[in-house]
Amino acid sequence: MTDTTWVVGVGYTGARLLEQLPGSVGVSRSGDGGKVIRLDLDAGGVPAADAPGAIVYTVPPPRDSDSDRRLESLLSMLQPKPKRFVYLSTTGVYGNRDGGRVDETTPVRPESERAQRRVAAETALQTWSEDGDVEIVILRVPGIYGPGRLGLDRIRERAPVIDDAEANPGNRIHVDDLVRACIAALDAAVPAGIYNLGDGDTRSSSWFTFEVARQAGLEPPPVVSLAEAEQTFSPMRLSFLCESRIVDVERMRTVLKPALAYADASDGIAASLAEASTN
Repeated sequence: MTDTTWVVGVGYTGARLLEQLPGSVGVSRSGDGGKVIRLDLDAGGVPAADAPGAIVYTVPPPRDSDSDRRLESLLSMLQPKPKRFVYLSTTGVYGNRDGGRVDETTPVRPESERAQRRVAAETALQTWSEDGDVEIVILRVPGIYGPGRLGLDRIRERAPVIDDAEANPGNRIHVDDLVRACIAALDAAVPAGIYNLGDGDTRSSSWFTFEVARQAGLEPPPVVSLAEAEQTFSPMRLSFLCESRIVDVERMRTVLKPALAYADASDGIAASLAEASTN
C-alpha cells in the first residue's frame, strides 16, 4: 500500500478533484496509463498500480441493478485495504420529507430506485470495512452545479419551471466546493462517518433557474403550476422536483470544515458563467 490517493471516476467532479489533489491518480475505464490508470469496473480485472492509501469514489451505481456491483468489484480487489475510503453518495437517500429538515441522524428512507442503490452501496461499504480497519467517510451530496451544469440549454429551449410559490426547497453545491469537501474528507484528523453536503442556500430550483437566466442575459423561462407540472414533466424530472427536504449541513460546517467559496448560489452561478466564458 502506498500513500497515493485514487480518484475512482474522472467525470465532472472527479476530473476537477484530480487537478486539485497532488499525488493523486485517476482510475477510469478510459484511462491512458499516465495520470489516469485504466480499470473497467463493469468488466472486472485488476488495475496495474499499487494499492492506494486512500480512495475517493465518485462512480454512480449501474442502473440495471438493485446493488452497486461496480463498487463491489473494486472492493473485492483492494488488497491491502486503504486507510480511508471517501464515498460520494446522495442526499436522495432521505426521500421526501415534505419540506422537513434532515441531518445525519435521520434514518434513510429512499423512494427512488437510484436512491435505493445508493443506500445499498453505503451498506456494502460499511460491511466491507468492518474487518479491515478502514475509515469510511460517506459524503451525501445534493444537486451539483458549476461550469457547463447550469441548465442553459433548457432555458434556451424555453422549458417551463414550477411557480416559485409552489416549488420545494433546493439543496445544491458548486462542484468546486464539492471538491474542497472531498479533500477535507481525506484528512486523517477528520472523523470518519457521514456528512451531509450543501451550500446551505435552500432557495428553490425555480429560483436557481431564474437567477441563471438573469445572469446569462437570457429570457426567463415560462412558469407552470405544480398541477400542470405533474401532467407534463417527465417522471425523472418530477422525481427530483417533488422530493422536498431541507438538508442540514451543520456537521459539514463544524466537523468537516471545507472552506466553501459559494455559500450564496448567486455567487456560484456568476463564477460558473465566468469560467465557462473563458473556455
